[in-house]
Amino acid sequence: MTIRILLIDDHALFRSGVHALLQRQSDFEVVGEAADGLEGLKRAKQFRPDVILLDLNMPGLSGLETLKLLVQDVPQTVVVMLTVSEDLDELSLALREGACGYLLKSIEAETLASAIRKAAAGHPVIADDMTAKLVMSMRTPKPAPAPAPAADPLTTRERDIMRELAHGASNKEIARSLMLAESTVKIHVRNILRKLNLTSRVQVAIYAVGHDTARTTETT
Repeated sequence: MTIRILLIDDHALFRSGVHALLQRQSDFEVVGEAADGLEGLKRAKQFRPDVILLDLNMPGLSGLETLKLLVQDVPQTVVVMLTVSEDLDELSLALREGACGYLLKSIEAETLASAIRKAAAGHPVIADDMTAKLVMSMRTPKPAPAPAPAADPLTTRERDIMRELAHGASNKEIARSLMLAESTVKIHVRNILRKLNLTSRVQVAIYAVGHDTARTTETT
């Protein structure tokens, strides 16, 4: 049986690479590609694929927003997230919204092919690294909350990035300064906005200044 696959990812080079890899499998057929969520939803309705590989972080309609619409409009199609994000919260959200799997873009070609076959058969597929993180997070006892006026929801890396945002740095400049991939910075910025319930980089900068975060590096 041929497994019909749709790719939704805003990076054209990555899409073409995955497309070429999957086409080497005799039981796979890549029926279409889309560069954003809205186009992906249109292609999904048009082609009714067996499996959709969906990026998590895309401009416009996000991966999670696209996932909700796909589950609603093409419920017979299996959706597997294929992303660089190793955030456990995003893994949990994706699974709760109806994703059948959560794979990382660092995956080997043979492992990806195997995961697609399992997903098409109705089996959940989660990256081994993410499964290990999930298990460890459940095993590790949570420390008692310290008597503080307010808990800081940000990680050390997210605070580093927030300080850079407070100084007006772009994603590219932050990536260069902290020696990170620009795509990783993009994910961290999105997480900062979500955790602080903010909607823009300007609000993050104001928050950082208001909480003296922007000066932390200079005074330590």
